[in-house]
Amino acid sequence: MSGSASFFQIENAEGGGAAVIVCEHASNDLGTMPGALGLSAEQCLAHIAWDPGALGVAKGLSALLDATLIHATASRLIYDLNRPPDAAGAMAARSELHDIPGNRDLPVAQRLARTETHYIPFHAALFALLSRRLARGRPTALITVHSFSPLYFGVRREVEFGIIHDADDRLARAILARRTGLVTRLNDPYSAADGVAHTLALHATPLGLAHAMLEIRNDLIATPRAQRAMADRLAPTIRDALREAL
Repeated sequence: MSGSASFFQIENAEGGGAAVIVCEHASNDLGTMPGALGLSAEQCLAHIAWDPGALGVAKGLSALLDATLIHATASRLIYDLNRPPDAAGAMAARSELHDIPGNRDLPVAQRLARTETHYIPFHAALFALLSRRLARGRPTALITVHSFSPLYFGVRREVEFGIIHDADDRLARAILARRTGLVTRLNDPYSAADGVAHTLALHATPLGLAHAMLEIRNDLIATPRAQRAMADRLAPTIRDALREAL
């Protein structure tokens, strides 16, 4: 079963697994805005516009864990769903080494319009989904799926799989404790202190849900085949960790 809205989709809405999977940076689709944002075709394919490979892994995990998946269908350069409306990064004017001319000095009316079109419906749908599960007494954990670039400001990242958490570390540490064959670290290459855990802080922490943000280095999931293989690799680990954390 699946559902859709203008700028997000819900897949496997009645999934029987304990996890709800979120992929906020699933798409690099700028719709009619590439010219307005002043980006090149190469920039639209780069990490600044989305998390390459993340959606393929998220879909694989959704299937293997029988988990509901909610994911964006528009680029984070229009609105980064993992940032609150008052954050500069919600509609970034600069990302890593790239200027985003079309996001510079956005009028308040445009910021509000993007917030109402992208952010509010996405997070309202996620909150409703979680609330319905809790009302039915279903064990529930929130997992967000992201990817990161091998180079950041010219520095090579050796970590391959990062696990980030907000206030509750039980699921993150349960995943960390299991062998995946990947160079795995907790709160690396990012942590909640970097402002990357907004979805978890907005939904999981207030509801007392076990949670984790999965960060996978994107050179390891550059093709559909690699994405399926990564989902196959991580699913048993996550399944066991969910049993422990819940």
